[in-house]
Amino acid sequence: MRALHPITPADLPEVLLRVSLARPVHLWGAPGIGKTSMVESFAHDLGMDCVTLMATQLAPEDIAGVPQLVTRDDGITFSRFAPPEMLVRTDPFVLFLDELNGARPEVQKSLYSLVLTGRVGEYRLAAGSVVIAAGNRATDSAALKPMPAPLLNRFVHIHLRSSVDDWLAWAVRAQLNPLVVEYITHRPDHLHVEPPKSEEAFSSPRSWHALSDALTSWGDGPDVQTVAMLASGCVTATHAASFAAWYKMRARASDLESIIRGDLRWPVDVADRDLLHFLALSFRARLSKDLPADVRHASQGAKQFAIRAKDLLIELADVSLEIAQIVVAPDESGTSVLPAWFLAELVRDVPRLASQRSS
Repeated sequence: MRALHPITPADLPEVLLRVSLARPVHLWGAPGIGKTSMVESFAHDLGMDCVTLMATQLAPEDIAGVPQLVTRDDGITFSRFAPPEMLVRTDPFVLFLDELNGARPEVQKSLYSLVLTGRVGEYRLAAGSVVIAAGNRATDSAALKPMPAPLLNRFVHIHLRSSVDDWLAWAVRAQLNPLVVEYITHRPDHLHVEPPKSEEAFSSPRSWHALSDALTSWGDGPDVQTVAMLASGCVTATHAASFAAWYKMRARASDLESIIRGDLRWPVDVADRDLLHFLALSFRARLSKDLPADVRHASQGAKQFAIRAKDLLIELADVSLEIAQIVVAPDESGTSVLPAWFLAELVRDVPRLASQRSS
């Protein structure tokens, strides 16, 4: 399903409050974005219990119930489907159908009546109950089953996109490990990546949360090798290496801001190549963030930063031309990461600046 108008996690509570009380809602989003925790938090804010059913682990009878024999007063015996105990509640609650589009077709079909009318056989959900479902997208390398059109048509569909600002605000409130919060503040582009095709750890809000828990559980002062081991077990390999390099940099108080100010220089030791690589990528991210696409929109501060950046690139090339080239290289799709005007000025000015440095 195409995400034409995605919203951020910060927008979701109001959307659910205004929509889910009237109609069932289906949330679409990448694995690890936090769909489950958002629904549980919404239920908590409403003062309702949240009953979560993992659709991929259900059988049809888990929804429709199983037949039981009932004898009427006139002696006639017949069968009646008994609803599952978890749905038989006197107070309204939030029913969360997680990974719905990963469930078997017969399970999805068993949900038609429950989603549309709140009924399971002769039983109806308590008045005021809310039905919310969630699933991954077809592009997420998840084991999905096509959702039948009748079921698909019973929901209001909401698409979620990851938001670094939302996640960082939540992470501070949830008291995640300060190392993880600080790192994502420096490298917001590492919060989430598309799931890989192979079986390997990948970066998502959930996996960074896992790394936070692992670091907190480990205790104070893990060495760099331990940090690298824990990170590689939670997030994308390149992000894990970057996190370990940042941790090493942090311990040595060698931050990018100090280099930009001129208080420190690029590390030159061969043993610090991982650190240099991390600093270069952080510098690239900083340039992409702070330099506008159009030079006409550049503030005086941005123009001064561009001038300083040219000198820093020349200094970096003196240490490692290969790593300096990474700063200005296009991304994997061939799209330029840095503004065209800055690259043009770089080509124009670097020879002159390099000549001045050598004279």
